[in-house]
Amino acid sequence: MAGELFAPLHLRSGAVLSNRIAKAAMQEDLAGPGQLPDGRMVALYRRWAAGGSGLLITGNVMVHAAALTGPGGVVLDDAAPLEPFTEWAKAGKAGGAALWMQINHPGRQVQAEMPGVVWGPSAVALDLGRHSSRFGRPVAMSAEQIEATVARFAATARRAEQAGFDGVEVHAAHGYLLSQFLSPLVNQRTDEWGGSLENRARLLLDVVRAIRAAVSPSFAVAVKLNSADFQRGGFEADDARQVIAMLEPLGVDLVELSGGSYESPAMNGRPADARTQAREAYFLDLAKELAATSPLPLMLTGGITRCDTAEQALASGVAVIGMGTALAVTPDLPDRWRAGGEADQRMRPVTWSDKALASVATMAQVRRQMHRLAQGRDPKPGTHPAVALVADQPKQRRALRRYRAWLSTSSPSSAS
Repeated sequence: MAGELFAPLHLRSGAVLSNRIAKAAMQEDLAGPGQLPDGRMVALYRRWAAGGSGLLITGNVMVHAAALTGPGGVVLDDAAPLEPFTEWAKAGKAGGAALWMQINHPGRQVQAEMPGVVWGPSAVALDLGRHSSRFGRPVAMSAEQIEATVARFAATARRAEQAGFDGVEVHAAHGYLLSQFLSPLVNQRTDEWGGSLENRARLLLDVVRAIRAAVSPSFAVAVKLNSADFQRGGFEADDARQVIAMLEPLGVDLVELSGGSYESPAMNGRPADARTQAREAYFLDLAKELAATSPLPLMLTGGITRCDTAEQALASGVAVIGMGTALAVTPDLPDRWRAGGEADQRMRPVTWSDKALASVATMAQVRRQMHRLAQGRDPKPGTHPAVALVADQPKQRRALRRYRAWLSTSSPSSAS
C-alpha cells in the first residue's frame, strides 16, 4: 500500500496529482498589509513545497473583504493586486506539487470584535455556552446578498487561476457559510434556499456552477464537505452522500471529507456528541461508508499522522490522504514516508474539558508552528497549549487593528 500512496491520481479536469498525499488547509493568519500574502507566506509554502506532498491546499482565502474568519486572513477579490498571489503560487508549486486555493466565506462564524458583516442563512447565533458572546449575532441573508456571494466565489476562483494556482477548493465544511446553508439546525429558511436538502444545497451548487463557468476546463475545482456536523439533528452522513451525488454532474474533481464546526469541533477530535474519539483518522468510518457509493474521488482529512493509518484510509476507498497538523509539525513527512521513516515529534494534545477553548488553543498551537516555519525556524510542538494561546493574543490584536483600518478605507462594494 505504501506504493499506492505515491501513485499518481488523474482527475476529471485533466489535472494529475503526483501522489495521494495532500497538505490540507490550515488558516495561516499571515496576511500582511492590505490582507495580502507576503514574504512569510511565500517562505512557508516553499518549505511545504520541498516536503514531498502531491497537493498543497492553502488556508482559507476569503471571498468577501467584510467577512473574515479572523483578522489575519487573506482576501482575494476583484480589488486585490495579483502580484502577491502570483509569488505565493510560484512558491507552492516550486517542488512539483499542485497548488489549490481554498476559498471561503465565514457566514456567522465571525468574532464579535470584528468589523464588517455577520451573515447566515437565518438569524441563528452560535451556541458555545459561556463563549457564545465572543461571536457576532448573524442576520439572515437577502436574496441579493446570496447572489452577490455566488459572484464573489466565482471572482476569487477566476483570479486564483490568473495568479497561477492550479485549482480551488470550495469550503463547505466546519460550520462556515456554505455549511450553514446545508445544516437543518442553522438554516431555518422557508424559501428556495431552505427546507429540503435540495434547497439547502442550492447555494453550494450555484457556487460550483458559477466557478466552473468562470475558470478554464483544466482548472481543478474541489469541495470540502462535512461527512457529518456531529450535532444531533444536523447534517449527517446520508446528507453528505446525497450532496456528493449532486456535485458529480457539475465538474467537481474531488470532495474532501472532514467534520464538525465551531460548536462541535470534531475536526480537532473533539465532537460535541462524542461519536468520534479516535486519536487518528477521525472520520475514517464515515469516509469508508461514503466511498462505497461516491461517484467522485474522496479525500480524507482529520488526525492522520502515521503512514500505516494513511494506508488504511487508502484501503478503505478514499483517493487522497489529507494532513494538516502533521505537516505543520513535520513539513517533510511525505518524503520521510517514502524513505520508510516517520515523524519524530507530534503536537502536544489539548485535553481541556472546555471543548471550545481547547479548539482555540489547538489552532493557536498549529499557527505557532506555521509561523516558525515561515520564519525559517523548525517547529516546536511541545509548547504548552496555554502558552501558545496567550502568545497568540497580541498578534491577533495587532492584526485586528490593521484589518479595521484597512476595511474602513476599502471600496464600498468590498465593505458590504
